[in-house]
Amino acid sequence: MTSQNPVLVRPVAVGDRERWEKLFLAYGVFYTEDFPPDVVDGVWRWLMSEDHPVRCFVAEIEGVVVGFAHLRFQHDTFTAGAGWFLDDLFTDPDARGNGVATALISTLDAYATAHGGGTLRWITAADNDRARRLYDTLATAATWVTYEREVGQ
Repeated sequence: MTSQNPVLVRPVAVGDRERWEKLFLAYGVFYTEDFPPDVVDGVWRWLMSEDHPVRCFVAEIEGVVVGFAHLRFQHDTFTAGAGWFLDDLFTDPDARGNGVATALISTLDAYATAHGGGTLRWITAADNDRARRLYDTLATAATWVTYEREVGQ
């Protein structure tokens, strides 16, 4: 899908479930994760809850949802202020090259600015070269190393 039409970014809506789910599952495949139905349902419940801290924005081209970004607030102990974490960003492979990711990140910037500002952070896989080329134009690569550990299982 190569388009000259603008990318529209907006908060996710109830009617976006089917398209969001298709993209979310494709995002999982991209990162070799097989999201079971209870995970998909659980994340969708978060996104539909005004009380949950995770927010979702979707990008449309010609009325079709072609991407999403999940954002959450986090307290920043280095500044004693607001911070933001971009948990997930995915663009339909057929829509890549149309400015979808840039439009999503720009919207996240505006949302975070309107809700206290701070630093927007995100991670991606070291071998996600295409995304990293874009991210290098939008932000500064951090020097922090990320660790993971499963707990309570």
